[in-house]
Amino acid sequence: MTDSKHTVNFTTPRKFIKTFKKDCKETFFPDNPFGKFRHDKPLQKIKKTIQYFIPIFEWLPRYNLHLFRYDVLAGITITSLAIPQGISYAKLADLPPIIGLYSSFVPPLIYTVFGSSNNLAVGTVAACSLLMHETLGAVVSSKDDPTLYLHLIYTSTFFTGIFQTALGFCRLGILVDFLSHSTITGFMGGTAIIISLQQMKGILGLKNFTTRTDVVRVIQAIFHNRNEWKWQSFVAGLVFLCFLQVARYVRQRKPNLFWVSAISPMAVVAVGCLYAYLGHGEQHGIAIVGDLKKGLNPSSIHYLNFDSRYLPATIRAGVVTGLISMVEGIAIGRSFAIIKNEQIDGNKEMIAYGFMNIIGSLTSCYLTTGPFSKTAVNVNSGCKTPMANVVQGFCMMLTLLFLAPIFSYTPLVALAAIIMSAMLGLINYEEMYHLYKVDKFDFAICMAAFFGVSFGSMDIGLLLSVGLSLLRALLYVARPAACKLGRLPNTSLYRDTEQYPETMSLEGILVLQLGSPVYFANCSYIRERILRYINEEDAVTEYRTEHILLDLSGVASIDMSGIDTFIELIRVLKGKHIKLGLVNPRIEVLEKMTLAKFVDVLGKQAFYLSIEEAIQSCRFTMDTSTKEEALGSSKTEDVV
Repeated sequence: MTDSKHTVNFTTPRKFIKTFKKDCKETFFPDNPFGKFRHDKPLQKIKKTIQYFIPIFEWLPRYNLHLFRYDVLAGITITSLAIPQGISYAKLADLPPIIGLYSSFVPPLIYTVFGSSNNLAVGTVAACSLLMHETLGAVVSSKDDPTLYLHLIYTSTFFTGIFQTALGFCRLGILVDFLSHSTITGFMGGTAIIISLQQMKGILGLKNFTTRTDVVRVIQAIFHNRNEWKWQSFVAGLVFLCFLQVARYVRQRKPNLFWVSAISPMAVVAVGCLYAYLGHGEQHGIAIVGDLKKGLNPSSIHYLNFDSRYLPATIRAGVVTGLISMVEGIAIGRSFAIIKNEQIDGNKEMIAYGFMNIIGSLTSCYLTTGPFSKTAVNVNSGCKTPMANVVQGFCMMLTLLFLAPIFSYTPLVALAAIIMSAMLGLINYEEMYHLYKVDKFDFAICMAAFFGVSFGSMDIGLLLSVGLSLLRALLYVARPAACKLGRLPNTSLYRDTEQYPETMSLEGILVLQLGSPVYFANCSYIRERILRYINEEDAVTEYRTEHILLDLSGVASIDMSGIDTFIELIRVLKGKHIKLGLVNPRIEVLEKMTLAKFVDVLGKQAFYLSIEEAIQSCRFTMDTSTKEEALGSSKTEDVV
């Protein structure tokens, strides 16, 4: 056995408070936000702290006219998209169309102050609009009591803001990770299907329609009311939809012509308004939006409804839509930030979304976040800072003050075509196929969300998909990966024998690598798997296993059940005349073993810094044992 200058460090375990503070810091402050100015002077600390919590104070002092030129163009462009989308998504939530315009005025201004993304464009989204209508519509009919329904929408938006702000202040951005990429892909695809089918009401000019959202009920409603179909509405809708899809195709083929797709919804609205006004569309079966009054957002503080009869529904709608909108907005913001080599803070984003929804609920707005379509247009328009949202808010203010009545002639079929075109772009077939090719379980999670939303409800789709995701995570914890290591020829490297078949086995020594924490949920499996490795090794080799080494480099933590399992394993191995050695246990694991007196049970000599050192020690022990046996045999022969 060779001498080593370094040995396993059996220092006194750290105090619980110290380790607890470290774990909390890694959980809630992984970005170490205050470490950058820890050594600054007090005034500098105060200044940078304010800049950290209110990002506008960080970028505004560096703002100049050159950046403003880009942001003005981007702001005007996204306003041209925000007007038709705002009206469309408000109708999707069965709200007065003016609420959609209100929601594109105040929230963008709030986000400019607290948001950390230079790319995100704030507005309403289709999925949450439909989910709000589905959840609150089950409690109060938007047709029978539209005033109460609107008040519950404001209340739900208020709870969304409270929920998002609380998550941001508590640094609980980790919860966002429970909605995986597969879940979001399937959920958005399923939502796009049901929203597109629901737009057949506007395309066909129907007056009676189902309030359910699943595919089967919607299709039944379409054919059940076929006596209401209006061919004029259908032709107009088909023309509008084809125009929007062609514009979208042009943008995909020639990215420099992004503005064609950006202004196409406004063009559809403009043409639709002219047709409805000049051609008296209502007389030909083309329904219009109706009255849109001029004026800025009125206060809605006194409309918040906390009646115990409706409180469960409003809280539920607020939390679910808040989580979905938050995940969508943060994911979109991060995607574009990566493209531009920038970085956003998920916790700041949650606070920004929370504030704009709280203030929005008090100023006649409903739920807003960062929709993909508007953000993509914002980026392609050349936005440089969040000032583009201020420009959008200013343009929307002018619209509300002077131009709102013009849009009262907007045909409902035009809005249906705009929504349907936007939804068709959310069905990511390529990503679904990619999931199928790479990971069948991820594909199953995606399909659970897709079919759950399409044929059940949005809640069912989310629950199924998240349930499968958690099941997968539990399977990883309960059945952790372990592998047998062998030495690569002519090296001192030890690698997985299944991945590298050319590795060489070690006579009498079995090296195993554990790759996950050892908890109560998996410790029994780990013990049985180790014993099975021993039996398999003895069955395929001529020599008996005398030493087993466990590489614990990948074991981040261990609990008392895990330690008890190792003690049981020692007893079993002792009965088989096999010695156990542990290689490179991490500090958290070694501290637990020290406090539990496991180190005394196994012996400090059985802990090693590296696999090579452990193998040399085992060989030395085996050689010594062989010599002693040979010496004992010769003495016996001499006596005889």
